[in-house]
Amino acid sequence: MSNHLFSILIANYNNGCFFKDCYESILNQSYQNWEVIIVDDCSTDDSINIINELIAGDSKFKLFKNSKNFGCGYTKNRCADLAEGEILGFLDPDDALKENALEVMVNAHNERPEMSIISSRYEFVDLYMKIIQKSEQGGAIPSGKSYLTSIPGIITAFATFKKHKYSLSTGINSKMKRAVDQDLYYKLEEHGNHFFMDVYLYLYRIHSNSISANENKYKAQYWHFYAMVQAYKRRKRLKLKIDNFSLTEYKKIKANYYLSRFERANNLNQFCKKRFFLILSILSFPTYKLRYKLKSIFK
Repeated sequence: MSNHLFSILIANYNNGCFFKDCYESILNQSYQNWEVIIVDDCSTDDSINIINELIAGDSKFKLFKNSKNFGCGYTKNRCADLAEGEILGFLDPDDALKENALEVMVNAHNERPEMSIISSRYEFVDLYMKIIQKSEQGGAIPSGKSYLTSIPGIITAFATFKKHKYSLSTGINSKMKRAVDQDLYYKLEEHGNHFFMDVYLYLYRIHSNSISANENKYKAQYWHFYAMVQAYKRRKRLKLKIDNFSLTEYKKIKANYYLSRFERANNLNQFCKKRFFLILSILSFPTYKLRYKLKSIFK
């Protein structure tokens, strides 16, 4: 196995209380040629003190702090820019890695130099890191498809990528607040293939601050939509033939997004908003779900 430096990237915001388990899982890795880049996004808890106390004196851990709270995109972009490793992977500070995670990933990247991104599966754990269940998400992108056109969320943690492939892309969008990983995966597959390993290498902790428990899911939906639209425009501009994603499919994405916003506004009795999003959906793709749109006009 080539002794590539692996950069573990940790974007932290108010998760200091969980960091000890994350930290210990890194120390217990069977593969030891790694560095850890931690960027704190101006946490309002005691994260900096907790992390500093744990990593004190260990030069393999490098802690940085943003000058103000910039959000997920900026923080993850900074993590990647600061990394010196040949292989990179994000680890949330409230999660953990199985002890063979880095070894498995480095081996996989060595055996598949053409791959841009390699991903695995994850398991759900409770507050005490006890396994609750195995996630059913994750898989290989079907032939003739791309991450953009396949099943949503098919690339899951632990997802790792080659630094030189990342450098060919425009990098992580520092302005994005959510769907940052999805945007990154779209960009990575524009410079190499994806490979899926059906193994569980990542432990995803469920708690009240988990993104999946966030009530503002519609905000994440917007950023997913934004990332997809940007990916389509970028691939068209670069004339990339990754799959057969057509203008029709692009119009469907836009129409479906606006319809989802219409439905949300309708449920909240927001008259002006629901009319606005219904009009946008009609303009995006007039004949798509026409019967539903016509019924909605007269509601």
